[in-house]
Amino acid sequence: MVRVVVVDDHALVREGLAMVLAAQPGLTVAAHCAGGPELLDFLRTAREPVDVVLLDLYLPDMDGLETLRRLRERMPAPPPVLMLTTIGRRHEIRQALAAGAAGFVLKDATGAELAAAVRGAHDGMTVISPSAAATLCGTGDPGLTPREREVLSLLGSGLSNRDIAGRLGLAERTVKVHVGNVLAKLGVTSRTQAALRARALLGSRDS
Repeated sequence: MVRVVVVDDHALVREGLAMVLAAQPGLTVAAHCAGGPELLDFLRTAREPVDVVLLDLYLPDMDGLETLRRLRERMPAPPPVLMLTTIGRRHEIRQALAAGAAGFVLKDATGAELAAAVRGAHDGMTVISPSAAATLCGTGDPGLTPREREVLSLLGSGLSNRDIAGRLGLAERTVKVHVGNVLAKLGVTSRTQAALRARALLGSRDS
């Protein structure tokens, strides 16, 4: 089981995210915290290791970026951190990734997208949700279905069609159809170009 800690200053959001994650196979919520100091205290005293932290970017007193920096300073091997927010601004996404975040997920993500992001972060991948990737690349969501957004997210994590099929419980030929649809809607000609829409361009300038 992948043990996740959810950090958000709104109790309703914390509880909702915890319920969504707990409903996903292979995931369990170890704790939910209201802010950065509470997260740091929990990790310092936790009896079992935490696998992934889902951390809200906008927190009072100590925001998500500062919490991430302190976490990486204080722990020799900190768990991967997925930044979470309602609105993903390009410079904030890049700042979070440059600070060591494992990825960036918007709060409008589906349960499956959120679970895929958590699993990807746990597996050592950099994960950008499709909506956040669109922000990074200066594009909107060109009418992708929820399933196509899941496929795009996994493409951005570098997974092959076979791996995506296994992750989503689909036939490989079905994934191939979804990938074709994603390429067409994004107006690109290769899966590599599609993956670039779902990855952080850390070396690029803000436009």
